[in-house]
Amino acid sequence: IQNKKSNYDTDVFTPLLDEVAKISGKKYGELSKIDIAFRVIVDHIRAISLSISDGQLPSNNKAGYVIRRILRRAVRYGYTFLDLKEPFLYKLVPILAKQFEEVFPELKAQQELVEKVIKEEETAFLRTLENGLKRLDSINAELSENKNTTISGAVAFELYDTYGFPLDLTALIAKENGLTVDEKGFEQEMAKQKDRSKSAAKMETGDWQIVSEGSDVEFVGYDEVKAEAKILRYRSVKNKNKEQIQLVLDKTPFYAESGGQIGDTGILKVGDETIKVLDTKKENDLIVHFVDKIPSKLEAPVYAEIDNSRRRKIVYNHSATHLLHAALREVLGDHVQQKGSLVSDKLLRFDFSHFSKMTDEEILKVERRVNEKIRENIPQQEERNIPIEEAKAKGAMALFGEKYGDNVRMITFDPNYSVELCGGVHVPATGNIGQFKITTETSVAAGIRRIEAVTGEKAEEYNLNQEAILKQVNALLKSPKDLAQAVEQLMKEKNELQKALEKEQSKQAGALKDELIKNAEKQNDITVIISEITLPNADALKKLSFELKNEVESLFAVLACNVDGKPQISVVISENLVENKDLNAGKIIRDLAKNIQGGGGGQAFFATAGGKKLEGLSDVVSQAKNIAKEL
Repeated sequence: IQNKKSNYDTDVFTPLLDEVAKISGKKYGELSKIDIAFRVIVDHIRAISLSISDGQLPSNNKAGYVIRRILRRAVRYGYTFLDLKEPFLYKLVPILAKQFEEVFPELKAQQELVEKVIKEEETAFLRTLENGLKRLDSINAELSENKNTTISGAVAFELYDTYGFPLDLTALIAKENGLTVDEKGFEQEMAKQKDRSKSAAKMETGDWQIVSEGSDVEFVGYDEVKAEAKILRYRSVKNKNKEQIQLVLDKTPFYAESGGQIGDTGILKVGDETIKVLDTKKENDLIVHFVDKIPSKLEAPVYAEIDNSRRRKIVYNHSATHLLHAALREVLGDHVQQKGSLVSDKLLRFDFSHFSKMTDEEILKVERRVNEKIRENIPQQEERNIPIEEAKAKGAMALFGEKYGDNVRMITFDPNYSVELCGGVHVPATGNIGQFKITTETSVAAGIRRIEAVTGEKAEEYNLNQEAILKQVNALLKSPKDLAQAVEQLMKEKNELQKALEKEQSKQAGALKDELIKNAEKQNDITVIISEITLPNADALKKLSFELKNEVESLFAVLACNVDGKPQISVVISENLVENKDLNAGKIIRDLAKNIQGGGGGQAFFATAGGKKLEGLSDVVSQAKNIAKEL
């Protein structure tokens, strides 16, 4: 249509290609490798951005990992071929959002979130990318030395597990260097890791034993906390050599874990026996009760009763979650969507999409809004078995990733405030919740924030604990007129003392450096410094090592250091010795570290190690002197 030979020459891609050229300072259309990098980046940013705006965030699982792999591949192309060492992909999102404004408005609407997620993902990967590529370079050198062309599965798994390199990225880089990857070996290593994870949770499940005919289970827990029932079936489950019994009743008030709300506990009375219900979960359409033993009279009537005190606390937290969701959308914006939740008797946890850490002011606004709605004592409006389209027409929020049938249950706390599709159990009116307190606000993934909060008695307990701590601090500072100012002054004094201490330590380290240089031994054209020393921390050891390297030519130095009662070693070798004498600090330190029952590593010119055996430092010095004699 546009008389172009390639899709990348059309106006679909040229605005993005121009922006990549502007960011990188490279030109498209001159060198093949650079052109490939350009095309990979502009192609991948489309898939990444549209997927995120559609609700699929990068992660380590399933579709989320596909997005992460695509993003990391694009970052690596930019890093290696366009010399882009800082996040850059997110800068392409505004152009893409403009291009798709009419056909996919969701991207424009969530542009800020998409940019933030991509930037955080880029930043995280760039932290490990350089070290991962260096590791690949050393692998390449080792393979070349051994005349081998295959990266082992174990090494490919190390790159995946330690540096975040997806297998296809390792394979791509390997191919560029004329190497291959043992993909079968990688899969074996991956399987071993999964087996290690699963071994602790291995479960043996017996067959269902039928007690009464019937498969329909009636849940009455929205309205009742007790019910008379009969046992339909049971089975035995062994988990970590512990046996549990699972029962299915024809009628139950026990809520099965679902939608973030944990399952009910309670008791079953069967004849003269009282059996504890430890948990309740769903399996297909069955409500499964986890109990501590098999009733002796399986066909006897069952009197089922939930732990209502525990249920009430769960219910407070679940209804508070709905109020919180609405408050977050009011304060932060309509881009906020629920991404996960936990509703227990102890706390509520709510994960939501948002591109930055909430400010203290925003947290306070949300908390006040929820408590305001609690004080309004808004009655719950429940509509069961309502057609889903009718519910949506009434403004009900459907959660991303949830599967709904044609008919749904809708919970409303004020039609103008909170209307959600929900199968959980709720308070009859918001006043039952009592009070609401946010305890933490943190990040759980790129573009995903998490709030933890407590309600009712737990909120009261939290506030009382905070008050007690405040009183304790006030007493320790002898009841100053302005507590905040007193604490601020105390922190200021502490920082000044810390700076003075660091200055003195730096002065002592400088004197130590001068002494080490003064006492250095000359061996042919090599300056040898081997000494047992004491320093306050590992950073001081690293700083001293590099200062010696910068000030002393042709240096071979081994410092056996007591760092706050723990042994550490550093080996420093000038680059000319690394090249001319074929020395490697990383290899040397691995041998020296055996003296302190430790391990370490590093690069050819600088390496460090830590250990457990402090008295072994003198042996380090002796062995290092023997090594120096051979130079």
